[in-house]
Amino acid sequence: MIDQTFGSGNVFADLGFEDAEEMQLRAHLTHQIYSIIKQRELTQSKAAEILGLAQPDVSALMNGKFVSFSVDRLLKLLVRLNQDVEIVVRPAPKSRSSGRVSVSRKAKVVTA
Repeated sequence: MIDQTFGSGNVFADLGFEDAEEMQLRAHLTHQIYSIIKQRELTQSKAAEILGLAQPDVSALMNGKFVSFSVDRLLKLLVRLNQDVEIVVRPAPKSRSSGRVSVSRKAKVVTA
């Protein structure tokens, strides 16, 4: 029989990081930036120009190195990529003992 350990849904919490919720949020925001850059087929140089960053900083983001970027800074980068950022606060369901932070991206619907 194989022992299985199920994760919490937050790898940073599972690894014991104190600021696991914030790290998870920064990872999700970084992924959104990565996805937009890839979707638009931007070079790192062009993305750097749009974002107001140096190319090595874009490279760091594209490689998942987000530790030096605050949540606020990542949100500003999304805005520079012409994204609306909406923050919604609502009570957690009674089935959970605490709140959580999540990131979702709504795809833009284009009609002909």
